[in-house]
Amino acid sequence: MTRFLLLGMLLSLPVCAQQTNPHILLHTDLGDIELEADARQAPATTANFLRYVNGGFYDGGAFHRTVTPQNQPDNLIKIEVIQAGINPDLEKKIFPAIGLERTNKTGLHHVNGTVSMARNVPNSATSEFFICIGDQPELDFGGKRNPDGQGFAAFGHVVRGMSVVRKIQLSSAEAQKLTPPIGILSATIVKTRISHTRIEQPQ
Repeated sequence: MTRFLLLGMLLSLPVCAQQTNPHILLHTDLGDIELEADARQAPATTANFLRYVNGGFYDGGAFHRTVTPQNQPDNLIKIEVIQAGINPDLEKKIFPAIGLERTNKTGLHHVNGTVSMARNVPNSATSEFFICIGDQPELDFGGKRNPDGQGFAAFGHVVRGMSVVRKIQLSSAEAQKLTPPIGILSATIVKTRISHTRIEQPQ
């Protein structure tokens, strides 16, 4: 009887699941930016980003777009981001578009330093990503930056190098096009962090 009582008590306790969060180092013309992707909250978007990193697609890519309060005169809802893409020589090898992991499902939000996927219509993101400068709630689900209100797929954040992000944002540009683009010399996975998630037993 005592054994069964002890077993029942153990099964009722929360357990911990280990999930690795990869860190990706972007070595750019203006310095290094280290990102942490959230594999637990946004698994599909993280997996998509990592296959481009592992495939070397961002090596020779660039930050090509900067969005500042001054260069979006036709937008009622203003945002501040920088956007990057893959090596143009590899454009024909991009993977199929992925489903949109909405922020109301992932629990992630577009705050200062958030890394997120660029898209047109929902479920169209491939390789382009952007980094937020300052909090950008209008990019979350229900936000008004995109007329469809579905928001963008936040999947990580900058852990080192926000000063480089700001330098890129303030670099020379014609409208929103960086001139010249800020090159990504390499993108590599540098480490992983173990996160412990408490999982409650079903009631």
